[in-house]
Amino acid sequence: MKRQAGKFAAVLLAALMLTGCGSNLLEEGTALLEEGKYAEAADTFQAAVDEDSEDAEGWRGLGLAKWEQQDYEGALEAFQSVLDNGGEKTGELYNLMGCCAMQLEKPTDALNYFRLGMEAEDVSEEMMQEMRFNEIVAYEQAGDIESARSKLADYTADYPDDEKAAKEAEFLETR
Repeated sequence: MKRQAGKFAAVLLAALMLTGCGSNLLEEGTALLEEGKYAEAADTFQAAVDEDSEDAEGWRGLGLAKWEQQDYEGALEAFQSVLDNGGEKTGELYNLMGCCAMQLEKPTDALNYFRLGMEAEDVSEEMMQEMRFNEIVAYEQAGDIESARSKLADYTADYPDDEKAAKEAEFLETR
């Protein structure tokens, strides 16, 4: 479920460069994310959103920094602020929101985020696979074992070589 922020930071930086917007704080925060200095990155992105509370990319960076620090509540709030401020509704964003909800033991919320993510237009095959697996785990966390089994059957039909799915199938058989 956990993904590295460095990849996201690179995408964030590229988006900032392509759009020509973003302050030095966003560039600095992105560089700190790439360096793995998550607390410093969070402080920098916080300064960016303090400067402009409607800066969706500042909120996205803050969410990534908080995610990497395992502050899932703070990350989820920041990611929600991305959406509240007109930020791009990406599969990646919804997947992270779903993962935060899972960490906060809110599987129903997680399922909603994963569904929204799977409906996003920008979803790669790799991201779709990740969200589909996360959806199975969310059903399991919610105690809906039958839905988890059903989703897992569909998943393994599409991804027969996924070792995590095979282990998950073994686990669900005991439930």
